[in-house]
Amino acid sequence: MDKTLINRVAGLTLFFWIVKILSTTVGETAADFIAVDMNVGLMGTTLLMGAVTIGVVFWNFKMKKYFAPAYWFLIVMMSIEGTLITDILVDNFEISLITLDVIFTIMMITAFYLWYKEEGTLSIHKITNNRREAFYWLIVLITFALGTGVGDTVSEFLKFGYLNSLMLFCSIFVVAGGLFYTKILDGVTAFWIAFIVTRPIGASLGDLFIQSPQDGGMGIGAGTINITFFVVIIAIVSYLTISKTDVIEVKEI
Repeated sequence: MDKTLINRVAGLTLFFWIVKILSTTVGETAADFIAVDMNVGLMGTTLLMGAVTIGVVFWNFKMKKYFAPAYWFLIVMMSIEGTLITDILVDNFEISLITLDVIFTIMMITAFYLWYKEEGTLSIHKITNNRREAFYWLIVLITFALGTGVGDTVSEFLKFGYLNSLMLFCSIFVVAGGLFYTKILDGVTAFWIAFIVTRPIGASLGDLFIQSPQDGGMGIGAGTINITFFVVIIAIVSYLTISKTDVIEVKEI
């Protein structure tokens, strides 16, 4: 007998990509705001945000289905935590960005391999059990940390600049979509490329807004960016909660 389940993660709509990019930008600016502007420090902020993130992870797993506020709250928290993990490893432990990029890439590939080996699929339309959901969130966290490092590597270490970096990563995002629509790439591969690259898009966008003009940024306060983007995120998530346009039903035999 067929059993209909609610997929545990968000379905793909235009709103998905808008909120994902805004969330990753907030991750970049909020981490800096709490650690620097509020003088909590990198370590204190990482521990505080880590505790909140763990609590939201339990909330999502307890739901056993996609619920927009819980899902996007965790996306935002993992974005903040992923940024902090990379920053603390670079600033406090003096690990180079290139080294971290390599380490996080290996971790991401390994997680993908183990997920596919165990479940036979990497599709986000079939996140219907705890193991698949655990792999999904593990990869989300790794990609946030990786994207932070790659964004900083390209814009700062390679001196490409925030605007040029933003244009580069946006181009990759667009190319992935184009390859999917021309049937050169399958949907799963195109999705994960686009998903991964939204993190450095957010990192570059966040840095472009908050860094000083002499450093290539616009000098907008992190607090202003956080409030503005949070308002937009909350508005869209509220709409998704009511409309349920991104809820996916999965039939299992």
